[in-house]
Amino acid sequence: MNATTETELLAPPTLAGKQIYLRRRIGGSLGWTLTTAAIALLAFVLLYLLGFVLVRGAQALHLDIFLTDTQGIAGGLRNAIVGSLLISGGGVMIAAPVGICAGIYLAEYGDDWLGRSGRFMSDVLVGVPSIVLGYFGYITMVLYLGWKFSLAAGALTLAIMMLPYIARTTEMALRQVPHSAREAAYGLGCGEGRVIWSILLPAARGPIITGVLLALAISLGETAPLLYTAGWSNYLWSGQLTHEGVGYLTYVIWSFIGEPYASAHQLAYAAALLITLMVLAINLTARAVFYRRP
Repeated sequence: MNATTETELLAPPTLAGKQIYLRRRIGGSLGWTLTTAAIALLAFVLLYLLGFVLVRGAQALHLDIFLTDTQGIAGGLRNAIVGSLLISGGGVMIAAPVGICAGIYLAEYGDDWLGRSGRFMSDVLVGVPSIVLGYFGYITMVLYLGWKFSLAAGALTLAIMMLPYIARTTEMALRQVPHSAREAAYGLGCGEGRVIWSILLPAARGPIITGVLLALAISLGETAPLLYTAGWSNYLWSGQLTHEGVGYLTYVIWSFIGEPYASAHQLAYAAALLITLMVLAINLTARAVFYRRP
């Protein structure tokens, strides 16, 4: 290093350099301030909503909620609790096998026109409003197939809604498995089916289960598709898959909160708390499965 270069490095910063440094400091501080404010606002809204639902729901919750069925705008929520679990559970039982198989095809063989078409249709289906899916279920299952408002129509409609979430989650999970695992299995003489069943699926089990659970959580909070397919019933499900409406918690929230009666409001608050607790439990379970180390 010559004397001229050393002198330039040791020279005090110019006025222009100080201004640039000051602008960067102000910009950085402003960015951190806005980011912190946004996070604080998001946390406040979330905590306020959870607190509101928790306080109002806890005040409305009592033992008869779980032991009696809805009677008009009074009574309990046993029929709605059982109905929500049956509809969402039935939907995920239909969607999970189909979605996982579709995700396997997209991940392993999906570079052809069929795979590209499947991804495109999956992305389109995710963006379709749920009320449109409900209307589709109403036209095809309730009217054309003659199922009427029923558990089968509601569960199948929710299964259609959950299908793209499970398929794309499975595809991404399988693509994250190292390619060396496939090569090692093929090198040992394993066939494609054995590699998928014994190597890929166990390695991607956590993310796949997480995707299924998150799809289940989404379905629990749906109302619009079920209004057109499941209808409503004040009675506990009798075991018929078709030709019988079924109760569910989101209908109670949607319908009863607009009634001018305190008993209806109490049931709506209790239903909102139960739905929130169910979704929260599923999300916590999904996170535990996803982050669990093998």
